[in-house]
Amino acid sequence: MSRICQIRIDDTGLPTPTPEIEQERKVAVFDLLEDNDFTLIAREGSIAPPGPFALTLAIRERRLVIDLCDEAGAPLGEIILSLGPFRQVVKDYYQICASYFDAVKRLPPSQIEAIDMARRGIHNEGARILQERLEGKAEMDIDTARRLFTLICVLHFGG
Repeated sequence: MSRICQIRIDDTGLPTPTPEIEQERKVAVFDLLEDNDFTLIAREGSIAPPGPFALTLAIRERRLVIDLCDEAGAPLGEIILSLGPFRQVVKDYYQICASYFDAVKRLPPSQIEAIDMARRGIHNEGARILQERLEGKAEMDIDTARRLFTLICVLHFGG
């Protein structure tokens, strides 16, 4: 039951994403809902809700907001994180993604593979930062963190 059962992206007020970014978003949401491991951590003597969880991701006042509800939609609270620790890795990720999308159109497979390896490395770094920032609030496996990082990038794109 420690999983995400629903994910919503609140991109109110953000620019419309490019087709490539929208595709990344759709794939990340699909993959995340297919397979994830997400657990809230009990705080201050309280019992942590067991899940499954419905999450809404948003950027408000230059902060990442993760709004948490149970499967029925009852509010469980929110986690608010500064975007500062993500800024450089998101910027690097977008630059390498742009190189990758360009490479797919014109470069041989060996060069595309090298760019993709770099892209995965930056993606892993972003997932690691997310896990660190959520320490003491929520736990997740690396694949869940990677997919959530992709969704943070989609939001950050407009923020």
